[in-house]
Amino acid sequence: MTGAGERAMVWSHVGLNCADQKSTEEFYTRYFGFTRARVVDLGESRIVFLRKGDAYLELFESAAGPARPAHDDGPPAPGRIRHLAFQTDSVDAFLAELGDAADVTLGPLDFDDFICGWRTVWVRDPDGVIVEVSQGFEDDRSHDKDGA
Repeated sequence: MTGAGERAMVWSHVGLNCADQKSTEEFYTRYFGFTRARVVDLGESRIVFLRKGDAYLELFESAAGPARPAHDDGPPAPGRIRHLAFQTDSVDAFLAELGDAADVTLGPLDFDDFICGWRTVWVRDPDGVIVEVSQGFEDDRSHDKDGA
């Protein structure tokens, strides 16, 4: 039996349900640098794939009513995604670029007690998904096998 460490496994995508695919696509292309990678026409609907590097967002049009609004850093309930997360060089520059489009749910907060220079803000996308944007986060290298 092959284990997870013995087979190729790479990140693929996150699927997002959207009240308005166009608004969601514009949000992620304008503020996060995604580009349209593919559109799958399903006749009455379509699926839009956005790409940034090796990461994809798969956008589905949804006629369902919105979920309960998420606050702070996202919903705490099991089985729901808490938030999407991105890294930037400057949280403040990101917020300035968002301008009036910034629906901040928490922060910006500084986490210098944990990692010097780590700063984070959480914003809501057009469909209510919480998106974390951080600067300065670094892995804890003490967990590496060689301790480097």
